[in-house]
Amino acid sequence: MGESLNEFKEYRERMNDRILNSGFRDFKKFFALDNKAYIDGALSSKVKELMGLVASMVLRCNDCILYHIDKSVQAGTTQAEFYEAFNIALIVGGSIVIPHLRFAIEKMDECFERENDD
Repeated sequence: MGESLNEFKEYRERMNDRILNSGFRDFKKFFALDNKAYIDGALSSKVKELMGLVASMVLRCNDCILYHIDKSVQAGTTQAEFYEAFNIALIVGGSIVIPHLRFAIEKMDECFERENDD
């Protein structure tokens, strides 16, 4: 897909800093709400990240897919759990999700490889 996980994370951090330091307060409010949605509550943060992953696949946002895969790996998601989440996205979204399933599998493998190298 071209972009490495590190390149994605560096770009995301740089641009988020730019957005959050723009002086427009509503951006900060939305980002805070988004961050709060994924913390442990009645549902674990791992489950919430997988929910975000499924939604991202159905909405066909590769940046979001990569973000949620990375966060899910950090939360301890297993390959089997990813496969079940990917299947839900495929069932809900249909065949148009297949290109994003390819991307998700590639990035899941990359994230697991990075975790094993650390």
